[in-house]
Amino acid sequence: MTSSSGPGTGPGPHPDADPGAGPGSATGPSSTAGPGPTAGSRADAIPARGAGPSRGRDFGPGSELDPGLSLGAAPTPGRLARRLRLGDAIVIGLASMIGAGAFVSLGAAQDLAGALAPVAVLIAAVVAICNATSTAQLAAQHPSSGGTYHFGSQQLGPWWGFVAGWCFVIGKIASCAAMALVIAAYLVPEPGQRIVAVLVVMALTAVNLVGITRTAALARVLVTIALAALLLTAGRLLVGLVRGDGPSAGILEGAGPADMTSAGPAFGGVPGPLADAATGLWDGGLAAVLGAGTGGIVGVALVVLQAAALMFFAFAGYARVATLGEEVIEPRRTIPRAILLALAMVCALYLGLSALLVLVGPAPGGEGWGPAPFLTALESVGAGGAWSVVITIGAVAAAAGALLALIAGVSRTMLAMARGGDLPRPLAKSSNRYAVPQRAEIVAALAVLALVLLASDVLVAIAASAFGVLLYYAIGNLAAFTQAGEWRLFPKALQIGGLIGCVVLVAALPGRTVVAGVVLVGIGVAYRAIVVRARR
Repeated sequence: MTSSSGPGTGPGPHPDADPGAGPGSATGPSSTAGPGPTAGSRADAIPARGAGPSRGRDFGPGSELDPGLSLGAAPTPGRLARRLRLGDAIVIGLASMIGAGAFVSLGAAQDLAGALAPVAVLIAAVVAICNATSTAQLAAQHPSSGGTYHFGSQQLGPWWGFVAGWCFVIGKIASCAAMALVIAAYLVPEPGQRIVAVLVVMALTAVNLVGITRTAALARVLVTIALAALLLTAGRLLVGLVRGDGPSAGILEGAGPADMTSAGPAFGGVPGPLADAATGLWDGGLAAVLGAGTGGIVGVALVVLQAAALMFFAFAGYARVATLGEEVIEPRRTIPRAILLALAMVCALYLGLSALLVLVGPAPGGEGWGPAPFLTALESVGAGGAWSVVITIGAVAAAAGALLALIAGVSRTMLAMARGGDLPRPLAKSSNRYAVPQRAEIVAALAVLALVLLASDVLVAIAASAFGVLLYYAIGNLAAFTQAGEWRLFPKALQIGGLIGCVVLVAALPGRTVVAGVVLVGIGVAYRAIVVRARR
């Protein structure tokens, strides 16, 4: 099956269908339709020849998204069966968020913000909720594939759609690099981590190239493994605290307020690299030049916002639920509830884990928790050996599943953009044998490998991912703000809050991340300007 390289051949995949998923997330499909790869949803499958985009559909009576359709009704050819209930949608949402991000971002947030790390988790969750409601509202009006690449084009114009799609590609390629580095950090010590990360990317790309992608059942298994590992680890850390093991010995046995600083900095200061007054704008962002190192209120607030931007990596993927419009019973009612309930559950999990790391900390050695914070935390309470194996299995399962879906998702977003002429058209060709966009997957994998080799550490990749994905959702919030009438499902205040939140979190990132991101966005805009001019 060969895909046409021209526009209008059919929709590309929904960018939110991979993990990010997320940035730091595993994405679980629920069903597939037609031939092609089963990355998870209609969003991941290359449309059969002749399958046109499903634009202009609505939730009204008689439409193909009519919530009154019965559960057992046979779907029209080319459409997906409506089988998913609220519980199913929530599980998919959880599988989309609980990925590798949980195994690295929580430690990074505490390295930056210390005892204020749980506040950063809350801020990231609020921004994620605003973004998710915007995506759900847009998906209700534009249920065809393409995510904000499509939403932005329909609501704001083609240039906005392009910028959204390009930012998504930037952010998710960085997410792929971060996933590979997380796997390596939990498997081997520092000297061999880059080699292992490169091998992981090559292996999973090869798997994708032959059309083997994650199924719904596998997604549920992976999220179960990840959840079990996190909960077991949390329990062991709590036992260690109660028994008085580790650097925070006695903290749960009546230690006074003055002793709380042993669990992290007091609420008036910050730890880590930004505690050094010499850290500048390039490495520390606005926080470093506005008093973070000296305990200034503005500087500390910006440190918390920077930590929230890194934590957003662990929430990305929630919008996967919004792509299930054709598969969910009563989608207009079920999808918003599933998104909010899944986000609330993940937020509660992350808050608990963040608080535990604060209590267990500070990280031994004064160098922070590093790319494998839970391994370090377990060792600090004297729980190595079997417990290290438990958390390693959870981290590797979550990260490998997310990376498999991310590579597929990024390549299919590139496929969609190439079909519309927004990326080089040769990327729109798919394999006749395996029905996957092999050229796009190879290009995406090469970009991931370059970042794995060039990034100084996993946090650089996470920050780059946050830059691209936050801008992507900023455009989504702006597009949702323009919706009116029957399509307005949520107050405009949520879109305004989401837009401001995304922009503020991007501005709080280190200067090097912002500069590199702006340059990459500029390259994409320049390319499209040349293409548009050549078409005239």
